[in-house]
Amino acid sequence: MSHDLLGLWIQRVSREYEQSRLKAGDPTDVARDKARASMETSFPNGVPAPGHLVYDVITNEPDKSAKVVGYLWIAPTRESSTDWWVFDIEIDEPHRSNGFGRAAMQLAEKAAADHGAATIGLNVFGYNTTARKLYESLGYQTTSVQMRKSVQVTSTA
Repeated sequence: MSHDLLGLWIQRVSREYEQSRLKAGDPTDVARDKARASMETSFPNGVPAPGHLVYDVITNEPDKSAKVVGYLWIAPTRESSTDWWVFDIEIDEPHRSNGFGRAAMQLAEKAAADHGAATIGLNVFGYNTTARKLYESLGYQTTSVQMRKSVQVTSTA
């Protein structure tokens, strides 16, 4: 991704991550704080931290000019330089179900391996069943499941 677009992208991804946390059930302040902390750690002063790779996903159709249709962000985990993570991937709505997500995930695997990765993992929110099916079709295995239920406080008096 070009440096010119990176700042706008960081703002967009931070907002989208906060919205995903809200949709997954986090309180507003928790979602906001997690999004802010993630961006500050991963992009100090608006620059990717060492090892963080951000790609534009572009079309590659004959006789058409290349067009950005999404993005991919990968990096090694903090715990290990050989365990990598897909921090974010998104294909713009009009371009979904056309193979761009699959191609981007295959790029993620190759780029991580080229940088010394032994594994690559990701998080998928429970409500995103389409993405989960894609990841499973690419050989990703579920390693943990988090669950949550809303409860109502009842009076003890």
